[in-house]
Amino acid sequence: MHPNESIITQFYQAFQQRNAAQMNACYTDLIIFNDPAFGVMEGKDVRDMWTMLCASAQELQIDFGPIQLLDEEYAQCPWRARYRFRKTNRMVDNHIVAHMRLQDGKIIEHTDQFDLYRWSRMALGWKGFLFGWSNFMQGKIRQQAHQSLATFQARQTATSA
Repeated sequence: MHPNESIITQFYQAFQQRNAAQMNACYTDLIIFNDPAFGVMEGKDVRDMWTMLCASAQELQIDFGPIQLLDEEYAQCPWRARYRFRKTNRMVDNHIVAHMRLQDGKIIEHTDQFDLYRWSRMALGWKGFLFGWSNFMQGKIRQQAHQSLATFQARQTATSA
């Protein structure tokens, strides 16, 4: 197995086990992440996001592959997350394609692509169906994602102090 394929496999196997520390070990310190729900984030915020998602996920199932190596640095990997969205108690079956750039045996850039409108219909029900396509609603989803992360980070800081 190619080393880049191995690190991506380690990342998703750790996610299957909700092991955020192992997932984050696959990243460089300067990781840049982007997805439709959180937007662009860097470093500690990315690692905290995975820690939060692993800690709070209900009924989480992760499937991934096949990994496609595009060249010596770039790879992509389709993956699927099935979970219960806590705020509405609705099941989500999200299909994602990860695009990753790897360097020196670590992931340095990670972009997840998925249809935020499709996600909003599953997670938010009729509100997502009616308004999930709009810039306003998608902005609110991003705002809520960042607020959840900030709350999680504040709790982590309070418990470690």
